[in-house]
Amino acid sequence: MRALRILLIVVVILGGLFVIVDRVAVHFAEGEAADKLRTTENLAATPDVSIKGFPFLTQVAGGELDDIEVGIKSYEAASGNGAEKIRIDDLKADMKGVEFSGDYSSATAATATGTATIAYDELLKTAKSTPTQVAPGVTARVVGLSDGGNGKIKVAVEATVLGAKLPQPVYVLSTVTVVDNKVKVHADTLPRFGSVDIAENRVREITDFQQAVDELPGGIKLDKVQAAQDGVEITVMGSNVKLAG
Repeated sequence: MRALRILLIVVVILGGLFVIVDRVAVHFAEGEAADKLRTTENLAATPDVSIKGFPFLTQVAGGELDDIEVGIKSYEAASGNGAEKIRIDDLKADMKGVEFSGDYSSATAATATGTATIAYDELLKTAKSTPTQVAPGVTARVVGLSDGGNGKIKVAVEATVLGAKLPQPVYVLSTVTVVDNKVKVHADTLPRFGSVDIAENRVREITDFQQAVDELPGGIKLDKVQAAQDGVEITVMGSNVKLAG
């Protein structure tokens, strides 16, 4: 009986030591992965990396991690317009089935899903913000974007008619979608500027616009998009996503 008690104590101690070693190992691996991702993606700050699942060491022995969560506070994505960038905020990605090389220099996730936000002031950069003639004597420009409720964007259009600026912007509710990896804003109804009759295609040169979002981390792509209070919320997804290497 005494020998059994001693054996149980030893098992408990060894189990506790294994848990401690496992947690130390996973904490070290998270730090290494975060540093590698910062370098690979040229990030301004070190991202958050959380390796899920227990035990970690048995996953390492098998050469594949079940689940890794990555958080990037701010990411500069390509805008499809030369050297210009578009800022993506609070990118959170969940990587499943992450295989890594023997020297840990590369890692690839079988699948990845995530969310992020494009702030309205950032998206406004691609709208027609300079006065543009839409009819003889009439110029218009987009001066603001905000949440219109029910997944819509409210577009504020400022207009000048025959030299007189309208006292208030004209507001248009717009639908936002993803088309060919671009965030596309399309007015549901067209604004009117006083009694001036303007062709639809000329008005849509102002109200409708699109923003490419390319070169996201690991090659993930835009999937869905919806207007929200602080900006446009995007959903991303991908397969064979490279975390490093």
